Amino acid sequence: MYDSVLLPTDGSQASERALEYAIDLAQQYDAALHVMYVIDKAVFAGDVETGTIVTQFEQVGQSVLEEVETEATRAGIETTITHLGRGSPHEAILKYTEEEDIDVVVMGTRGRTGLDRYLLGSVTEKVVRLSDVPVLTVRHSERADSESTQEE
Repeated sequence: MYDSVLLPTDGSQASERALEYAIDLAQQYDAALHVMYVIDKAVFAGDVETGTIVTQFEQVGQSVLEEVETEATRAGIETTITHLGRGSPHEAILKYTEEEDIDVVVMGTRGRTGLDRYLLGSVTEKVVRLSDVPVLTVRHSERADSESTQEE
């Protein structure tokens, strides 16, 4: 059913939860796992790149991609493809999905509600609304995180 699974990630806890689902799908369908980190265009001042800041974002992005790739390899995923992109995150994700013929996108969500959600918007929400392929959203559970912290 799925030959390629895309996990857009920002290294957050919500993305880490989504990674579990992305790995599970890739294992079940023997699919390639694509992992993408997008440096938001807000980092750039117009067409001028502010060298040090951009370099730092690239280093963070590359580190996140390497961590996810290591985790996927440990889980037995045979093919993991990483991509460091730039631009508007939802636009970059949708473009990559189309160009790489992705079958399903797996994304984390923070579960914002009300005015916060309306004002801030959400990369995940935009991808869900505009994607031509299925998007599996994985809700970040702060309650589960606090319970696991209390157990430690």
